[in-house]
Amino acid sequence: MSFLSKQPGGSVAKADSWKMFNAISARYDLLNHLLSFGLHIRWRKHLAIALPPRPGLRVLDLATGTADVLLALSRHNPRVRRGVGLDLAENMLAVGRQKIQKQGLTDRLELRRADAMDLPFKDPCFDAVTMAFGIRNVPSPQKVLSEAFRVLRPGGRILVLEFSFPENAFWKQLDLFYLRTVVPLIGGLLTGHYQAYKYLNETIEAFPYGGAFLSLLGKAGFVSLQARPLLLGVATIYQGDRPAS
Repeated sequence: MSFLSKQPGGSVAKADSWKMFNAISARYDLLNHLLSFGLHIRWRKHLAIALPPRPGLRVLDLATGTADVLLALSRHNPRVRRGVGLDLAENMLAVGRQKIQKQGLTDRLELRRADAMDLPFKDPCFDAVTMAFGIRNVPSPQKVLSEAFRVLRPGGRILVLEFSFPENAFWKQLDLFYLRTVVPLIGGLLTGHYQAYKYLNETIEAFPYGGAFLSLLGKAGFVSLQARPLLLGVATIYQGDRPAS
């Protein structure tokens, strides 16, 4: 991983995390499925169900990676008319474009290389903004949330799916053991990039979750805030709406 800059202590700099995802793109989907025990499929369905109840939805997915979220939203919510996915990792986007083409959805779903902290849209033009397991990787989560608020139409909704920790002390320690030991070991063996999966644990432990993340949403201007823990709290779906007026 020598192409990645490091922070003090040897961890990957968040500004370079997209390069790390470029490096593991070929096996990213396989590892994602194995390490989550397939639960990510159900979690993405929860996102689709939580989209705002309006017809002809136009959705923006940030840190879209290989487009699994966009595809799930389109598959599980018939109100989704158009989807745009943004990511800095071009190799991940290339995998996603192949999936979209294979499923015959190129007329509805589009992927672009862009920064979630500087969205390439001038006016509010989306009904929903989603982001799954990506906001902890950006240098400024608050900037991402502010940008999401800016491009949402009045009454639009943000949905952020991110790792968190169980409140129960036993399950939290078990989760930490899995993240610190099992994930880097398996990820390193199957991809050759141990640091990429060590970084996963580091970012999860350092990222604010629960009420702390809801505070970030509120600071960005979102209202009707909700946090829905998944699987005892190992992940959480955060929801907030842009005021209707």
